[in-house]
Amino acid sequence: QVQLVESGGGLVQPGGSLRLSCAASGFTFSTYVMRWYRQAPGKQRELVARISSGGSTVYGDSVKGRFTISRDVAKNTVYLQMNSLKPEDTAVYYCYAGRLGRFYWGQGTQVTVSS
Repeated sequence: QVQLVESGGGLVQPGGSLRLSCAASGFTFSTYVMRWYRQAPGKQRELVARISSGGSTVYGDSVKGRFTISRDVAKNTVYLQMNSLKPEDTAVYYCYAGRLGRFYWGQGTQVTVSS
C-alpha cells in the first residue's frame, strides 16, 4: 500500500522556519521524482519545489533562496526546509511522488505564518 505521510506543519511567526517531512512507503522511493506543492484558500495548487531521483532541484519563483528540498533515500523521506517564512506562505503543503505516469499524493499538512 502506497503512503505519503507529511508532518512538521504548524503555526510560525513571520521570519521563522519550519521543516516539513514526507515519509514514503509502498513504492521504490529512490526512483521517483518528489515534489512539494501548496494550496492557499481560494487559490490554485502551486509547485513549491521538486527533486529528481538524481538529486536535481527546481523551485518556484516565490520560494527561491528561502526553501530547500532534499531527500534521504535511506529513510525514504523527502524534506522541505522553509526559512524566512512570510504570511503569504500560509497554505496546506502536499507531498507528491511521480514516475512514468504513476503518481501519489499525501494528505497535506497546514502551515500558517502569522504574528
